[in-house]
Amino acid sequence: MIFGEFPVEDSEGLILAHSVRLPEGRLGKGHRITDADVARLQAAGVVSVIACRIEADDLGEDAAAAMLAEAIDPAHLRFSPAATGRVNIYATCNGLFTADRAVVDRFNRIDPAITFACLADHSDVRDGDMLATVKVIPLAAPRASVEAAAAVFSEASPIRLKPYRAHAVSLVATELPSLKPSVMDKTARVLEQRLAASGSRLVGERRVAHRADAVAAAIEQALAEPQNAPQIVVLFGASAVADPADVLPEAIRMAGGTVEQVGLPVDPGNLLVLGHVGDMPIIGAPGCARSPKENGFDWVLNRLLAGEKPTVHDLTGMGVGGLLMEIPSRPMPREIADEPARPRVVAVVLAAGRASRMGEGGRHKLLAEFFGEPLVRRSARISLESGADGVVIVTGYRAADIRNALEGLAVDIVDNPEYASGMASSLKAGFASPAARRSDGILVMLADMPGLDTQDLRRLIEVFGKAGGRAIVRAVAGGKRGNPVILPRSTFEAVQALEGDVGARSIVEGSGLAVIDVELGEAAHLDVDTPEAVLSAGGLLKG
Repeated sequence: MIFGEFPVEDSEGLILAHSVRLPEGRLGKGHRITDADVARLQAAGVVSVIACRIEADDLGEDAAAAMLAEAIDPAHLRFSPAATGRVNIYATCNGLFTADRAVVDRFNRIDPAITFACLADHSDVRDGDMLATVKVIPLAAPRASVEAAAAVFSEASPIRLKPYRAHAVSLVATELPSLKPSVMDKTARVLEQRLAASGSRLVGERRVAHRADAVAAAIEQALAEPQNAPQIVVLFGASAVADPADVLPEAIRMAGGTVEQVGLPVDPGNLLVLGHVGDMPIIGAPGCARSPKENGFDWVLNRLLAGEKPTVHDLTGMGVGGLLMEIPSRPMPREIADEPARPRVVAVVLAAGRASRMGEGGRHKLLAEFFGEPLVRRSARISLESGADGVVIVTGYRAADIRNALEGLAVDIVDNPEYASGMASSLKAGFASPAARRSDGILVMLADMPGLDTQDLRRLIEVFGKAGGRAIVRAVAGGKRGNPVILPRSTFEAVQALEGDVGARSIVEGSGLAVIDVELGEAAHLDVDTPEAVLSAGGLLKG
């Protein structure tokens, strides 16, 4: 590939490396220049362009990305069409995502033009989650490099998705006078929630005295009951495990089992016990597993649900990345702060829509200029300035132009190849992004609302923080619902179940969570879907 500045008269067939603005529109990055384009450029007084000439031994960015993606084992995966040199890879089921670091590193070291990025190894994922992306950085890549990289993935797949398998799970919980029955009731409910994604079910609960013999008898009873699915027994002690000879590990031995490990280098989750009786896994859960917050118990349980049998080597290798979020309910937090940590909020800006009401072949509303900048850039910028802990932009229709408008902003861009199916697909793509998955709440913002400003978003985030991150916060105008809205983590699963051209209204109204309305005035209602609306709101039609 030859990159450089070329005279316009010799530019037919070249691929633009930078967009060119013309009086009647623009030619975008990645556009192949035609004979008619040459005439338009010359008429506009353009004398040269920054472009690329594709050589015979090169592959265009989309062809290269598609070839690389095709080399990956497709089991339980869905691949987006190649666009702008990228192929995104999605899950087609709930399961455990695994990555082979050695294979990924070998691929990424072949040529800096060719990249592969994915989730962390052993990530818990849901159907529809984005797992990985193949990206060819320049507009073309050497064919030899692409073929060498594809061969790496053909020899050993860099990623796999292990579907969760439904299990029959028995709960054995010990009792002490200091432990309230309400806490034990909540423990069972939280465990059921953890099992839901795999289709597993809690088939029984036994509450016994906090003695090894009583726990051992309960384990034997649970394993004696016939089940139509593989079994797991989960033990919750009324008192934390303090020694390898304590009640829970000793009970596993008394039931005829083996204890593999007492202790886990994951915090919270240190006090986990893993053993087995025959082929049946037995997990002694740490106290933090009474909370739905992610902890070491989730890491071990998910491996079992996916059919893995964690070894001592596996368990003791979890330390890197094993320092997880603090659980506020723990009686002895690792660090005492003057004030509780603010819930982490990530803004997801929806900018993928077709803008169909702008007219067939009309200008894109998100490229219209308000206050001297494209509307999509303004929406991204005020999101960044709001105090959000990250900003994710979901693109789709005219994705390349939207990306160009966002150039230089520190945002994560997620492409939604299914944008034509409606808003639900964009919500799911945004919520599946790594930044969003790490958040306590997601501020969902429509990119076509020019009346909003930084202070509006800050108010919403502040209210969400004061509610402890457990309520839905919604903008209203004159008391009538509007946008944006902040959804807490407990709703994320419901978002992934949305289908079609629907937003999050059904989740807001049917979640059972408190909804806090924040009056923002007309800004919460003002969007620009037509050329007339753009002009009426003070915008200039461009792009």
